[in-house]
Amino acid sequence: MKWKEYPQNIKVRLITSFFNRAISSAVMPFMALFFAQHKGAVWAGVFLGMNVFIGFFSNLIGGYMSDRVRRKSMLIVTSSISALLFGLMTISLIPNEKWIGLFAVSYMAFMVSSSLGRPAMQAIIIDSTTADNRKAIYAIDYWLINLSIAIGTALGGLFYVHHQLLLFIILTCVSASLPIAFALWLQDTSTKQAVKKHQNPIFDLAASYKVALQDKPFVMAVVGSMCIFAAEFSLNSYIGVRLAEEFSPVYIGEFELGGVRMLSLLNIENTMLVVLLTFVVTKITDRYDKKKMLLVGLIFYGIGYTVLTSANIWYVLILFNFIGTIGELMYSPIANAEKANMMPEDKRGSYSAFSGTSFSGADLLARTTIILGAFLAPSMMSVYIGIILLIGTFLLYGGLFVFQRENQNGKWKMRKSINP
Repeated sequence: MKWKEYPQNIKVRLITSFFNRAISSAVMPFMALFFAQHKGAVWAGVFLGMNVFIGFFSNLIGGYMSDRVRRKSMLIVTSSISALLFGLMTISLIPNEKWIGLFAVSYMAFMVSSSLGRPAMQAIIIDSTTADNRKAIYAIDYWLINLSIAIGTALGGLFYVHHQLLLFIILTCVSASLPIAFALWLQDTSTKQAVKKHQNPIFDLAASYKVALQDKPFVMAVVGSMCIFAAEFSLNSYIGVRLAEEFSPVYIGEFELGGVRMLSLLNIENTMLVVLLTFVVTKITDRYDKKKMLLVGLIFYGIGYTVLTSANIWYVLILFNFIGTIGELMYSPIANAEKANMMPEDKRGSYSAFSGTSFSGADLLARTTIILGAFLAPSMMSVYIGIILLIGTFLLYGGLFVFQRENQNGKWKMRKSINP
């Protein structure tokens, strides 16, 4: 599928999401450092922890709202508020004695507004695609996610320390252009909207997610994704800590490749492989049955991250990081497209928001590996990650291809064909 053949809303969504993620990636990795420098490490930890929970609940509310109001209106409002808040953060950096209070309040409100708009952004892809072209769209979206993160992180690394104010001015200008783009080019296509079941908005919110929770195959797919994502997230948690403590430095001339640099090299390798090989791998997998490709991709992914968890030799780490990333490129577009196919037309915002909880759960699960790693040997941690990935593979594959809802009463059964 060529770019000129993409629906206009898909083009707008992909381009605006690219810049939106680049903005976030340029500043979010440095927020812990920023608040720790100005308010102390404990204050920074508590404040950023609060923002995780606030963002989580805002995302759920955003999913509920995006099923009940026009997605275009939702995105224009939330992106306009986000641009305004970015401007306030920029203003707070101008004085010599930075207005940290204003920055903190603006940052928290920014997290709320961006989380409110995220489900609508995700639902637009589903609204504007079909089951036939959805995988291709998710492949380019996946590619753009990694490219935008790489560019945003690079910009943040270059400008944050010595040109912090300039960085925020640039990002504010880019952020302000997003609602203009939505207003000018996003088409307000009619989609089936959810019917309000309760006058009390809290009860109605709970009812909207009750439907998703009762959709057992979809819940299986979300929980399975959480287990699978946990392995990748452990790269920057347990695996990163272990490499920093245990990796024996490798010297190339006078250059020392220690544990921290090894972790950076693995992250760079992952990003470069995604940017360079996404479309090559997608073109190959398109030739074969999607069920087989999902399983093969998950097997590659599982082998790669199971070995990465305990490996300590540089070339072994690079090789199995390559294997794990290829597996990710194989399974991810298929899994995303199939989960999208499971979402009812009038509940895509709520389902998208609920699906996003897999990232929060995976992050939490990955954090627990640091605690377990203090008591278990690396080889046992590989076994633990392997078990988590096996569970995730069973749940994801089962939810997507083995089980299905039988009727409106919520009964479910095995599909007639369960062969991969």
